[in-house]
Amino acid sequence: MKKTYYIFIFLLPFVAYAQQNQDEYFRFDYSWKNVGNAGFSSGIAYWTSLAFSPSGQPYVAYRDGGHSFNSSVMKFNGTNWINVGTPGFSAGQAFYTSLAFSPSGQPYVAYSDMGNFGNATVMKFDGTNWENVGNAGFSAGGVTLTSLAFHSSGQPYVAYVDFGNSQKSTVMKFDGTNWVYVGPAGFSAGEAFWTSLAFSPSGQPFVAYKDYANSGKASVMKFDGTNWVYVGIAGFSAGYADYISLSVNPNGQPYVSYTDSTNSFRATVMKFDGTNWAYVGIAGFSAGEVNWTSLSFNPSGQPFVAYQDFGNSGKATVMKFDGNSWLNVGSSGFSSGVVWDISLAFSQSGVPFVAFTDVANSSAATVMKYDSIFVGVNEPEYSRFNLYPNPATSSLTIDFNNVTSKIISIEIMDIIGVKMFQNNPCEHKINIDIDNYPAGIYFVELKTESSTYVSRFCKY
Repeated sequence: MKKTYYIFIFLLPFVAYAQQNQDEYFRFDYSWKNVGNAGFSSGIAYWTSLAFSPSGQPYVAYRDGGHSFNSSVMKFNGTNWINVGTPGFSAGQAFYTSLAFSPSGQPYVAYSDMGNFGNATVMKFDGTNWENVGNAGFSAGGVTLTSLAFHSSGQPYVAYVDFGNSQKSTVMKFDGTNWVYVGPAGFSAGEAFWTSLAFSPSGQPFVAYKDYANSGKASVMKFDGTNWVYVGIAGFSAGYADYISLSVNPNGQPYVSYTDSTNSFRATVMKFDGTNWAYVGIAGFSAGEVNWTSLSFNPSGQPFVAYQDFGNSGKATVMKFDGNSWLNVGSSGFSSGVVWDISLAFSQSGVPFVAFTDVANSSAATVMKYDSIFVGVNEPEYSRFNLYPNPATSSLTIDFNNVTSKIISIEIMDIIGVKMFQNNPCEHKINIDIDNYPAGIYFVELKTESSTYVSRFCKY
């Protein structure tokens, strides 16, 4: 009876399997794939910052090694990445680029401006050219870790580590004519690093940072209209925190992700519950050490975090919190090689995108998204290779003679996502022992340099 049942499942249309799992992030017709070409920038790209226009186009700002390390912005037009205005538009070299869109849809970029002594500059694209927002180099001194965000009223705010004020945290906003301080300049108790700015839905600004007045632990402050005040206790993390990323959920709760020194430098996320800072899931949930954490919420309010994953050779990994545990979104370590400067954002439809410096592609910029592998494909992906016998009992042959691109990897997963087999084949036909596999449906995913192909077989 069991044998008949599994053969019946196998004969059902592919979509039936996708519908069995209510969590789309475990669907086997989904995969991380490049948006346009990998390594699309003209040279090395640092401090990649990803954001979506109100019309839904992904944009990336970065420090552009192809243009004297000045600031550049590119957007994806549905086919290719194209420059937004003139590449390398800043007056000099740019560091710590941060991209955000105004409510009216204009892209703005904040950065440390070496054409103006490392002070803060913000520029916007007027449809033809990049122009300064207020004065270039408006800060009191040099800045690092610029973080740009918009108030719902349309005013741009920028947070930064302020060398004009003893390397403390400072926030300024543009009032339509000038850049003015939000509260006092240098409001943190001591030196700060990894400044990250975000707004609550009600329009209250929050800043997270590494707080050297509190042993390098994470602190979050908010502006109450007059002063910057702590959210909960100062230095709430168990140990010192690096690569801090702040986001506020739709209910107004601030969350922070960071590299956690007390948990072997793994990823940790905490949230403020109204009284205390509490862990979201377990502390140190990643497979290994992490850098460059980037935290964001999908449209339904679930927290996701992207990071450079030293548990997977320094490649990119994205995880999400399902209410109980942190789970991988697709494969862990999905990038083709080591990454830096990861930036996570969601499309309006809820598809997660990541931008990063892609070491495997000459350290140029790459953007990837987690989406259906069938989008934009004219023929079924599973038609490119053969599996036999199917159904199978003790062995399975995978024949991919019809695949012309270089094969990167092949994986077999069961119906709940457990990886049963992984290999980097040198031949175009392999035989796999499946005698010990439990009876059921299995998915085979073949990755090449240009595509991902999926098929399935039944073991009985």
